[in-house]
Amino acid sequence: GITYLDHAGSALFPESLLKAFTDDLRNNVYGNPHSQNISSKLTYDTIEHVRYRILQYFHTTAEDYTIIFTSGCTAALKLVAEAFPWIPEGTKQPSSRFCYLTDSHTSVVGMRGITASMNVLSVPIKPKEILLSENNRLPAEEQNCMTPHLFSYPAQSNFSGTKYPLSWIQDIKSGKLRPIKIPGKWFVLLDAASYVSSSPLDLGVHQADFIPISFYKIFGFPTGLGALLVTNRIAPLLRKTYFGGGTAAAYLAGEDFYFPRKSIAERFEDGTVSFLDIIALKHGFDVLEKLTGGMEKIKQHTFALAHYTYTVLSALKYANGAPVVRIYSDTDFSNPDVQGPIINFNVLDDNGEVIGFSQVDKMASLYNIHVRTGCFCNTGACQMHLNISNGDIQRNLQAGHVCGDDIDLVDGRPTGSVRISFGYMSSFEDAQTFLKFIIATRLSESDTEIPFQSSVTKLMTESVPDDHPSFNNADKLSLIPCISDRELGNNSSATKTTVSWQPLEAEAESIRAAVSETAVPTCRRGGKPITVTNIYLYPIKSCSAFEVTEWPVGIQGLLYDRNWMVVNQNGVCMTQKQEPRLCLVNPSIDLKKKVMVIQAEGMDPISVSLEENTGKEAVICESKVCSHRVKTYDCGERIADWFSLFLGRPCRLIRQSSDMKNRSNQKNTKGLASATNISLSLVNEAQYLLINVASILQLKEYISARLEEPLEIEELIRRFRANIVISAPESFEEEEWAEISIGALQFQVVGPCSRCQIICIDQQSGERNKEFLQSLSAARGRKTNFGIYLMNQTSRSSFPDILSVGSQVLPVLKENTEIQPPTSSEEKYSG
Repeated sequence: GITYLDHAGSALFPESLLKAFTDDLRNNVYGNPHSQNISSKLTYDTIEHVRYRILQYFHTTAEDYTIIFTSGCTAALKLVAEAFPWIPEGTKQPSSRFCYLTDSHTSVVGMRGITASMNVLSVPIKPKEILLSENNRLPAEEQNCMTPHLFSYPAQSNFSGTKYPLSWIQDIKSGKLRPIKIPGKWFVLLDAASYVSSSPLDLGVHQADFIPISFYKIFGFPTGLGALLVTNRIAPLLRKTYFGGGTAAAYLAGEDFYFPRKSIAERFEDGTVSFLDIIALKHGFDVLEKLTGGMEKIKQHTFALAHYTYTVLSALKYANGAPVVRIYSDTDFSNPDVQGPIINFNVLDDNGEVIGFSQVDKMASLYNIHVRTGCFCNTGACQMHLNISNGDIQRNLQAGHVCGDDIDLVDGRPTGSVRISFGYMSSFEDAQTFLKFIIATRLSESDTEIPFQSSVTKLMTESVPDDHPSFNNADKLSLIPCISDRELGNNSSATKTTVSWQPLEAEAESIRAAVSETAVPTCRRGGKPITVTNIYLYPIKSCSAFEVTEWPVGIQGLLYDRNWMVVNQNGVCMTQKQEPRLCLVNPSIDLKKKVMVIQAEGMDPISVSLEENTGKEAVICESKVCSHRVKTYDCGERIADWFSLFLGRPCRLIRQSSDMKNRSNQKNTKGLASATNISLSLVNEAQYLLINVASILQLKEYISARLEEPLEIEELIRRFRANIVISAPESFEEEEWAEISIGALQFQVVGPCSRCQIICIDQQSGERNKEFLQSLSAARGRKTNFGIYLMNQTSRSSFPDILSVGSQVLPVLKENTEIQPPTSSEEKYSG
């Protein structure tokens, strides 16, 4: 099963919530709440009931707060920035200030873009500066100034789980604390999105002026729905320029006349609200209460898991005494009132060097553990905890790192970290599974025996009292048993037919002439020539390889390489990551008959014409295949039924259309002429992937030693799913190349291939073995790079290019220095 540890990213919805919601929809008709018919009146009344339920949940009433539904927390924050009664610079009155804690989500910091357009200054405040702000008290004559200022801070850091004092709300509004020393009246925006997912919030006691939330953080469903809770004291002061459907009491189309509705909620909810999603919230509250007994119990349960995990994790040491992880926290996880169920850390090697978060993420995925990595849309906290300067952020950007990518180290320093977080569905087994993963991938048995066992024993006996209300005696870290109503989780090798593509004799003679003219036989001084040993294409993305000895080169790479892919019922690409049995599907291409034959054990062979049939077009998008949309067409019911039967799930085969105008490479391909005109098939990164037999042999020795069993080199080659396999004298020398030529073909090296868990899948059986990615990471010094990506621009010759086994490979080093030609005693070889 899956161990889901990203509850701070999104809660998981229970099956009972969906059942209750769909039963509701089956039994009732809900119309547009802006209409006056019976079904619409039912919708309106239900929405008003949900507003009341939300206020009740936060221990307040409609007398004090108004609920404004939004598309999420971010939209609520944007609404505040646009509607707050700012006084800009340059007026006769003192101007407003927008202050925010640096440990804030991007969506809070982004409010400064709106305030800047209104000529209002923004001031970032570090957490420690707030504690010193009692010194910012004003003289008596300035205390009557009514200029409105806004201070925003998170109730809980989404980076570290630190809970900032809710007492700040009243202290700032009363003037006891002042973010900056300036006269005026302070209002408080409490970003509660992370906090309310696992902690109760009492707005009767802590009366912030604005509280933005996202409901999927609490219930997991629905997504795309949030709310802004705003105090009725400031609501009449909010400004609004745009008015949408449902917000006007009256307006004229021909004149500048508009009168808003009296209700604050209706005034700010432009257009029809997402009424079915709002109705789903009722069932979310019902189910959450039924399953957990309330948010206070969730708070205690999730904190107990975090406390246990933190204690064990912080105790793990290598044999030399070095810590296994570096935890980024402002607390010691001893009090749930100051620490939420979030643990942020980086994994270290035994020398204290950080192992990049993307490598940890890949390894975790092998164990079906879902974590979050990066900076978590909180650059301020990331800088503070990882000691990243402003200059570092800018230099990292110049080095190619952007938010959300997998560039985890720049100059050996981390650009982000790993975050795990617990929710009401989390169990003690989840915590143990994660800890066992860290131990299995980082420590030997002798390293872990003492700290792990002692920590477990101590925590099992001390951390949670037997009479704790939210746990039973059999499992002190298990939530109420009925919470488990939703379970999380929902023979063939590469085709051995050796195919030769034979051009007409006249064409072949011209090709040989072109080769002899353009290819200068170069290799390392005193070394053997580098040659192509194997050529593979993968007609269907993520299915078995088709091995050939010669093959035509098209504008996208090897002809027909990854022209097809299997998609699920939603049109999303399926790969071996989700469906390992794809490797048992064996496609082969017959150029003479112009068909692709697909075979699998226990299935009758089926053929697909190589001729295009654009009868049924569909536009699909697969995350890494496209930052662009890919135009494809469906291969029909007969093929869909074949794949659905073999894989045991509804799926279809689609093919990329020959209209490739919207599928071109825009990755960083320095030195490659007209890179944006290079066309890609359904590959993830580049047209070709090349690996070196010498590199395979070195890795084979390492993995075989760890597995304590022999390993065939052919098996390793198949796991790495390359197009071109070469035999070079030195292992990993291919990583030093900038360009290569193979016969008449010229290639630009785009960069290294960072491997994922697909190399852990035996391409003959479909079985997984985590050791392969772990061994690669260990052998390559915490990285999982293996092989290089190539791009090729087709020649202007009227004759098709071909790639052949036995052709010589002529590399150029990254320093743009050609490899020295062989000495006179060495045989010269022409591809």
